[in-house]
Amino acid sequence: MNTGLRITAFAAALAATFGTAYGVGKGVEPVVTDTAKSEPARHDDHTEESPDRSPDPGEGAGAHASAPAGGLQISEGGYTLDLRTPSVTAGDRAELRFVIRDAEGRAVTAYQREHDKELHLIVASRDLVTYRHLHPTRAADGTWSTPVDLPEAGGYRVFADFTPTGEDAENLTLGADLGASGTYKPNKLPAPSDTAEVNGYDVELDGGLRPGAASELKLKVSRDGRPVTDLQPYLGAYGHLVALRSGDLAYLHVHPNGEPGDGTTEPGPEISFTATAPSAGTYRLFLDFKHEGKVHTAAFTVDAGEAAAPNPAEEPPADHTH
Repeated sequence: MNTGLRITAFAAALAATFGTAYGVGKGVEPVVTDTAKSEPARHDDHTEESPDRSPDPGEGAGAHASAPAGGLQISEGGYTLDLRTPSVTAGDRAELRFVIRDAEGRAVTAYQREHDKELHLIVASRDLVTYRHLHPTRAADGTWSTPVDLPEAGGYRVFADFTPTGEDAENLTLGADLGASGTYKPNKLPAPSDTAEVNGYDVELDGGLRPGAASELKLKVSRDGRPVTDLQPYLGAYGHLVALRSGDLAYLHVHPNGEPGDGTTEPGPEISFTATAPSAGTYRLFLDFKHEGKVHTAAFTVDAGEAAAPNPAEEPPADHTH
């Protein structure tokens, strides 16, 4: 397994501003939301799904410093996300259905299996308070479906992360807007913090995001004041981190440094990642980890400051010829 960092950045232009009510639709499986106290989003008692391939911290800034926040669209590379359930009703359980179509409009039915799944699905509210990492099932005709129950009315973004089969196929992340009907009350983005609590676990964040340069993020998991040293593999790693940029929900899929069974990566308490922010701004980080058979999600708000000034010694000499 390649341990180099793979960051897929995308999002879509904001849909029209949602009013106080949203069109009727059908719900989906429980998505977690922060309370008025700005508690971190969580996966509560879910059991199997998440992580990814681990990146090599040695590949650092040089390899990924110029990674753009690309893929901010519903179609890319000849593939399109066809969201068959564009709206749901907040608080009602419903089935979210979608199809990935190729350049000819045909439903894609062949995918490369990555991190134990053919496709990973993220649903996040536009205020970045509600988050859910889902793993839908695919029917023979190429239609994907998963149950969801969105807790609050408002605008959501659906992200499909997959790699179609093919010799030159590349990983894609496509996005589409999803509305949840009901009385809408916007939430304020939780303030930046380097600590989060979820289901009795405390998670500490060491490190931050830098625009245009790779940086290491270390997350330490503890419970009842004791470090957790027996984290369980979750889709091939001890942790899975997703970063979404506030405003347009640009998506960074970040992978951990190291993986279970590589001879050096310990099952906690620290999980290390390397990431590059595509720009300055505020980001919401969602860490999935598994312990004692359950998956939990801790959430953080992080500010990425201005990019470092370029080193003049690395700039090519000016061309004064005319």
